[in-house]
Amino acid sequence: MDAARTKAPVMWEPSPEQVEHARMTAFRRHVGVEGGYQELHDWSTREPPAFWSALWDFMDVLGEKGERILVDGDRMPGARWFPDARLNFAGNLLRREDGAEAIVFRGEDGARHAITFADLRDDVARAQGAMLVLGLQPGDRVAACVANVPEAVVMMLATASLGATWSSCSPDFGVDGVLDRFGQVTPRLLLATDGYLWKGRPFDSTDRIRDVVAGLPGLERTVIVPFHGGGVAGVPGAVDWSDFLAMGEGHALDLPGFPFDQPLSILFSSGTTGKPKCIVHGAGGTLLQHRKEHALHTDLGEDDTLAYFTTTGWMMWNWMVTALAGGTRIICREGNPLHPGPGVLWDLAQDERVTVFGTSAKYLDAVAKAGVQPAETHDLSALRCICSTGSPLSPEGFDYVSRHVKDDVQLASISGGTDNVSCFVLGCPILPVHRGEIQCKGLGMAVEVYDATGHPVHGEPGELVCTAPFPAMPVGFFADPDGAAYRAAYFEHFPGGVWRHGDWAAWTSRGGMVIHGRSDATLNPGGVRIGTAEIYR
Repeated sequence: MDAARTKAPVMWEPSPEQVEHARMTAFRRHVGVEGGYQELHDWSTREPPAFWSALWDFMDVLGEKGERILVDGDRMPGARWFPDARLNFAGNLLRREDGAEAIVFRGEDGARHAITFADLRDDVARAQGAMLVLGLQPGDRVAACVANVPEAVVMMLATASLGATWSSCSPDFGVDGVLDRFGQVTPRLLLATDGYLWKGRPFDSTDRIRDVVAGLPGLERTVIVPFHGGGVAGVPGAVDWSDFLAMGEGHALDLPGFPFDQPLSILFSSGTTGKPKCIVHGAGGTLLQHRKEHALHTDLGEDDTLAYFTTTGWMMWNWMVTALAGGTRIICREGNPLHPGPGVLWDLAQDERVTVFGTSAKYLDAVAKAGVQPAETHDLSALRCICSTGSPLSPEGFDYVSRHVKDDVQLASISGGTDNVSCFVLGCPILPVHRGEIQCKGLGMAVEVYDATGHPVHGEPGELVCTAPFPAMPVGFFADPDGAAYRAAYFEHFPGGVWRHGDWAAWTSRGGMVIHGRSDATLNPGGVRIGTAEIYR
């Protein structure tokens, strides 16, 4: 019998007190919707302008919302959200300015250092000043081939503060893989770590970075963050990170307002049929969508610590960074997640008092096979939610977490992707968790499962689709002026302007979802999408 039709035991259920104090409940009351999550979701998709406008207000977004919320809302693609709005993405992430820790770096070798919210703002100001000295302007591209270090967050925020566009990949990418991506977006500025650590072994990246620089003819400056490599030596025209910040010393941070669809980041598709497609995401849509998912669906706030194991080449890095907008402390963990031992990330969760821990289904499977049992060896009393994505989490993965990690933790299997830099289906702190199931559709997301004829189905597998516009849809693809490549990627499989995501999924009788895998030929190891063209290359 199909998993969507079977009974799944409840693995976790929120207490009445947890439901009462959840931000999801506060938002439901804010908008005056009676009932529970299903009623709230129904309203959010029935009245999308009212929902997204109320979300802006509830999240206290810094900026000018404007009078119009949705224009051409019957077009997908083509709908325009908040066309009169002005905001600064970085300003929303830098609103907390106290001495509490904002970013904690944890290295594979045990290294730890932290940046406070006040210091983060100061570093972003200096980086912004240095960028202005170099002549960067709104719309310019800044690329990064960088380890998961705090300097990457600083540079990303400085880029966004100027209305420029950020794109990143991890330093273990080969030269061809980096150039396949960055060569298309013609960055003016490159940030790079000079090396990285993997399974206790340092890797020097300076030769690779030199080859990347040589392959980017429009590049004007390279900034090197010292990290297990040879520094600026061997990279023509490179400047050290500290010298780069010194260029902006004394600069007062400026946070001008930009349009809602100001290009914020470029993420890359799988490269299934050639070079990866350059997916451009807007500042306003990314901010609103992430704030919804963090504050409402994950219940993150100022008293929380989010540790999401990711690299800078995975969209979950972007997702994690935006949690700063809620005053949440984030953990940047670099290196192999199983080194020096398979329980090292649970050590981190214990030591840093992590409240929300994010990882991949592949990782949970690996530690289960390694016999790691944190419930018996670690103090995870602060941990209340585990997020899993990158690939479908098996029912046995749910069993492992409940039996051997923590029996009273919300296990939020989530799914979305690079294409929408967020989730279509995810967790909910006021709903139960059933074995093997994703809890719910995201608020404001008109998610359905279609059969081959384009009709909704329940209880049987089909294509995961979204039938109405949402603010985190891509602004478009880079260098796709008529939008043809963008439309072909998502909107031409089914008639009527329906987003086909490429996941093979099924609804359960409880309103949850089971995802069976990709419906196309794309592989997704560790959350980084790789297509057959890249495998051959």
